[in-house]
Amino acid sequence: MSYLEILQSYNLTVLHWLAIGAAVFILGLSKSGIKGIGIILIVILAFVFGEKASTGILLPMLICADILAVIYYNRHADWAVIKKLMPWIVVGILIGVWIGNDISEYVFKKLMAIIILVSVGLMFYLEKRKSKDLPTHKLFSIGMGLLTGFTTMIGNLAGPVSNIYFLTMRFPKNEFIGTAAWIFFIANLIKLPFHIFIWETVTVETLALNSVLIPAVLLGFLLGTSVVKRISNVNYRHFILIATATGGIVMLFR
Repeated sequence: MSYLEILQSYNLTVLHWLAIGAAVFILGLSKSGIKGIGIILIVILAFVFGEKASTGILLPMLICADILAVIYYNRHADWAVIKKLMPWIVVGILIGVWIGNDISEYVFKKLMAIIILVSVGLMFYLEKRKSKDLPTHKLFSIGMGLLTGFTTMIGNLAGPVSNIYFLTMRFPKNEFIGTAAWIFFIANLIKLPFHIFIWETVTVETLALNSVLIPAVLLGFLLGTSVVKRISNVNYRHFILIATATGGIVMLFR
């Protein structure tokens, strides 16, 4: 099958192409540091391609956007945090691979939405109290690492979880973005073989589609970095809280 025939086999309308283009543009914005909006693109792609198939279509584009992010924000990454979280993220990914075919996506998303909204509510409460206390217990990092790995494998839904972790740890804007960029770059590379050989959601056909969409990712990333530069640390923190809460509400009522 030729390249053009592969693209035509998706039977996408002009409206579908516009929606997908908007979704991957949002992906670029998200990876540039405008966190909390990723749930929008996941909803769009799931609507066009279906829940599970969309995860395989999205993954290679996530990796491309991750590469842009780690190059741009590399000097801001906190490797002590990355080394602390990654082993547990890997375990979470493996758990996700193991039960990914059996868990109800409906129940999973409702549970995730509740966890996110409760966590964001607690963070708003702590913000109002001006609390400076940081969670230092090892179980907090283990739990967040496991949940991040599990949710990123099941539905590429780990963004809100990682947002909560980094906001709780009170990371400055650039350290937040740089550390998250490396964590998800590594996690998404680990996920790729499972999507290819076990779930079979990444194929030659999906990669052909990805190749058409990459320019929209790049455009979104370039625009996003210029926007992030203009946001103060305080306003950035407030934006992430609101965007993450909005994402949780979308998941709850989707």
